[in-house]
Amino acid sequence: MAGIIALHGGGEFLPGDEMFLHACLDAALPAARTRSAAEARARVGESRDDDPFALRIAIVPAAAADQRPELAARHGVEAFARVASAAGIPVRPEAVMIVDPASAASATLSDRLARADLVHLPGGDPGRLLALLDGSAAWRAILESLARGAVLAGASAGAMVLASWTWTPAGWRRGLGLVPGMVVVPHAERVALGGWSGTFGSRVPAEAEPVGRLGLDERTGVLAVVGQDDQRDWKVVGPGSAHWSPDGSTPPRSVSAPGMLSLSS
Repeated sequence: MAGIIALHGGGEFLPGDEMFLHACLDAALPAARTRSAAEARARVGESRDDDPFALRIAIVPAAAADQRPELAARHGVEAFARVASAAGIPVRPEAVMIVDPASAASATLSDRLARADLVHLPGGDPGRLLALLDGSAAWRAILESLARGAVLAGASAGAMVLASWTWTPAGWRRGLGLVPGMVVVPHAERVALGGWSGTFGSRVPAEAEPVGRLGLDERTGVLAVVGQDDQRDWKVVGPGSAHWSPDGSTPPRSVSAPGMLSLSS
């Protein structure tokens, strides 16, 4: 079973973000049901009073580790709980506090990530997030959950590091490469106000080329199945638009929800 990648332009968990959060919950339901059924079979003969089915959500505020990670995690837990309640989806949201090398190496926290049906990486510092996740036990656990069919959502910095390359305060770095062939430009409506030529053009380092530019407006995201059609077709969700340029010279093409953004050209 292949998981789903969800990339978000920022402004996560704020009013107006409900459509994207709901889309992530819906996408995670098949993995949650499969996991819950397997756990129920393993518990045959045990006496339990609680409902075994609840979609497990892990909020990982690693990008905010040098800021206020507890606040970022709390906002995520509360937002998913609110949207799930309105949709009638039973959930178990929790903060998984990956905030330093020790927590990124923790077997206990990694186990919680591996058993999650939806992992969300909120925004913050992409350099800090990349440094904590790259090569860590936490990242291996997230990949394990994806292989099981879970959803991995990244907002702003969380989306940026999943690409081939990402900007950081210390300059451009190779990203985690889960969505190859692109860089992610969050808060894209702000970039558009000053013109697309900067971020979508010369600012990407020469060694990263050829690479496409995916711009995402705030409270707006795209979802695709991992590896499906080489991740060329993405569902747009939210009140804004997604923008795609296959190179630094082509003006971006914009698609609004409920459209599909094709990255084939």
